[in-house]
Amino acid sequence: MSYKVKLDIFEGPFDLLVYLIETARMSIYDIQISEITDQYMNYLQRMQLLDINVATEFMVLAAALIEIKSKMLIPRMKKDGEEVLEEDPRTELVQRILEYKRFKTAAELLEQQEEYNQRIFEKPKEDLTQFTKEAEEYLYLDLKQFVKTFHLFLKKKKTLEDMQKKYRRVERQKITVESKIKHIKGIFRVKAKRRLSFKELLAPQSDRSDVVITFISVLEMMRQKSMVAKQNTNFGEIILSLKDKGGVEDTENRKAVGETVGLKSQK
Repeated sequence: MSYKVKLDIFEGPFDLLVYLIETARMSIYDIQISEITDQYMNYLQRMQLLDINVATEFMVLAAALIEIKSKMLIPRMKKDGEEVLEEDPRTELVQRILEYKRFKTAAELLEQQEEYNQRIFEKPKEDLTQFTKEAEEYLYLDLKQFVKTFHLFLKKKKTLEDMQKKYRRVERQKITVESKIKHIKGIFRVKAKRRLSFKELLAPQSDRSDVVITFISVLEMMRQKSMVAKQNTNFGEIILSLKDKGGVEDTENRKAVGETVGLKSQK
């Protein structure tokens, strides 16, 4: 039985090679093979000094790097002294590195998906047919009873369709407090008054919802200090007065002020 040891940093020779290339900030398509080969061999020597058993695949890649290095250092020559143009000896190595990186990326994605799936717990499917399966009911009817029942079904269906044609669903319009406040101010402008009773703010066909939203709007205007409300007796009439920046203004106040000014002028 053989055992495989997975290192914390490098899982194999190509993992080490990619690490050296990325650390040196080299392009995979333009590897400085001499420099990388020296760094790779130095790393293997350090492993041997630490008494680490170097795997065979590390030595195979080291031999391949040395071969590529020798091909690049010693170009081949023809008999007449002309240099032979050959394919870049690094081409195969580049293809193997790119293929290794693709597989490594895919492996990392699969590992992440596995970790994600391990955090998902599923409840095993149960057989619920004994609870959902309803017992079949048999109706023992003769032909006349069946026809009578069918005609009754058609009659109910026609009645429902007629009702849907004549009537339609009416939804209550939603009114906000802000829009109601604008409406109240509009009533004051239309009636040209600065003082109105609460009943005058309500339409003749006002329902409970309209009364409530009107009352809430009046309270909001009082909170904003744009309206004053007075009630002389319990359950009596509520008198509302608008306020402006100068304070409460109504027709009676203006009349009283005018009479006072008139008396002073006569004196």
